[in-house]
Parts: sequence; structure tokens; C-alpha cells
Amino acid sequence: MSDVTAPDPADIAGLSYEQARDELVRVVSELEQGGATLEQSIALWERGEALARRCEEWLIGAKERLDAARAAAEA
Repeated sequence: MSDVTAPDPADIAGLSYEQARDELVRVVSELEQGGATLEQSIALWERGEALARRCEEWLIGAKERLDAARAAAEA
């Protein structure tokens, strides 16, 4: 079990989509393995939620860029 702390917004905000996704996969795997204390599980859950939000931000941004490119191509 790794030493997990509360999510650091600055740390997570600097992650690329791939980095956030890969870490989210690791966090989910650790949670599924069990064996963590309640406190560790809560910290993992919180970090996972923050990582999922970061991935969603990237995906929303990518969709906006695609929509803008399509609109420009149609104009």
C-alpha cells in the first residue's frame, strides 16, 4: 500500500490526460485490492475523484476544440 495523502489540486492540475488516467487506474486497482485502512481508503477515493475530474476537464476541452474546428470548417 502506497502512502496516499489528500489530493493536491496543484499537483493534479498539472497532469496530462494520460498521466491522470494512468494514476486513476492505479488508484482504482489499490482500492479493489482492499487491505487499506479506512483512512487510506478515503484518501485514495478522494484522489481518484480528483483525478477523474481532471480527466473530464481534458475531455471537455478536447470536445470544445473539435467543435470549434468543425464550426470553422463549415464557415
